[in-house]
Amino acid sequence: MKAMLPGGSAGKPVLLGEAGEPEPAPGEAVVAVEAYSVNRGETFQLDGALDRTWSGWRPGKDVAGTVIRAAADGSGPAAGTRVVAHPPAYGWAERVAVPTTSTAELPDAVDAVTAAALPLAGITALRLLRAAGPLTGRRVLITGASGGVGHYVTELAAASGAEVTTVSATAERGARLGQLGAAEVVTAVEDATGPYDVVLESVGGGSLPAALARLAPGGLLVWFGQAGRTPVTLDFFDFFAGPVQARIAHFDYTVSDRTYGQDLGTLVRLVTGGRLHPEIGTVRDWAHTAEVIADLRDRRIRGNAVLTIG
Repeated sequence: MKAMLPGGSAGKPVLLGEAGEPEPAPGEAVVAVEAYSVNRGETFQLDGALDRTWSGWRPGKDVAGTVIRAAADGSGPAAGTRVVAHPPAYGWAERVAVPTTSTAELPDAVDAVTAAALPLAGITALRLLRAAGPLTGRRVLITGASGGVGHYVTELAAASGAEVTTVSATAERGARLGQLGAAEVVTAVEDATGPYDVVLESVGGGSLPAALARLAPGGLLVWFGQAGRTPVTLDFFDFFAGPVQARIAHFDYTVSDRTYGQDLGTLVRLVTGGRLHPEIGTVRDWAHTAEVIADLRDRRIRGNAVLTIG
């Protein structure tokens, strides 16, 4: 079958080539992929900036399509069922094996392009909000908000009753955030007035200490990414001289008491009910995956980038 293979260079991060057919475990279904989403973390893996966790790794964690072979153990969707799925890898291909616990059925109202934008960014957003705790009436600051996760978090947090301030690199990239419920959109953390009860920080570098300084006493900063690829320097004494009883929490989206499939089911219900609106910055044929990766690296895409397999 055809699949996107790691290309080995910045100019050619992926190449369309041939790969072996998926060999599903008993608890895995085989999905014919119709659309997939590209995430910044996958671009970092292709660059070698993040570890590839096993030999023979190929990218692809966000897919939507149709089950063509049900799991041998009888779990999960039957053949012919439209699904959205979050495989551990290999999803940028014509077919992929996915654990049935990482799939959710799609209603007719949700197309494959919309569904493909949900898994990694949407699951991360749901789990971030659980880590943040109840948000009704609280002030929330979200950095790096013009990516896929930021758009989901903004809409969900605002809908829960939070007063949300978002940080976006440019006003143009942040325009949609106001429509999704952000009370304020700024282009630098230093322009956010604070204090904030919760900060969701994903940029790293100088963004984290600047955001930390804007916490209210007893506030919580959840650190969930370093999209700027710049190491954070945090002065111990500055931290303890800052907001009283402030807390920093490490976040790993893979750790949860819910399965990926359960969270995908929640996201699908929210989209179907008109309560969640994926921000899809570009939709292209999968032959243009390398170009999309370049655009993501250079921050030319707002929200999610989705590729379709004809």
